[in-house]
Amino acid sequence: MNYAELESKGLIHSYKASLKQIQEQIKLAERDIRTAKKMLAEDADWSFSIAYNAILQAGRALMFFRGYRPTSGEGAHVAVVQFAEITLGKAMRNEVDLFDRMRKKRHQAIYDQAGLISQEEARQSCAFAQEFVNAVKKTIADKNMNLFNGKNGKPS
Repeated sequence: MNYAELESKGLIHSYKASLKQIQEQIKLAERDIRTAKKMLAEDADWSFSIAYNAILQAGRALMFFRGYRPTSGEGAHVAVVQFAEITLGKAMRNEVDLFDRMRKKRHQAIYDQAGLISQEEARQSCAFAQEFVNAVKKTIADKNMNLFNGKNGKPS
């Protein structure tokens, strides 16, 4: 699959995001990781769901950086997963597969079954979210060195 196929299926469309919008998506992802970690002691389902959202926001940052965004509606999360699969390639195939499994399980935890996520699974999801966000930041930064740098040239 490629971007043109996702576009023809109506899952994504062209979008010219500003650098600020891309940075904001990453900030949202980082906020969600912090929140998911705090939520670990309170509710494993919500911690997992928030960690998933961090990954989703990082995927959206990747889309924005490449000049796309998901089409609103039912397939938006699937579009981000498929876009990540195309963009990140074989090197991150396992990570994208985990992202997709988390998408499905998050849906169950939010809409179908309370208590579905174990404490350990929630903890692992937080760690994975951090790894995924860092990988997306590296992928983007490899193409645009200044995107995540502050005015003094240090990471912001």
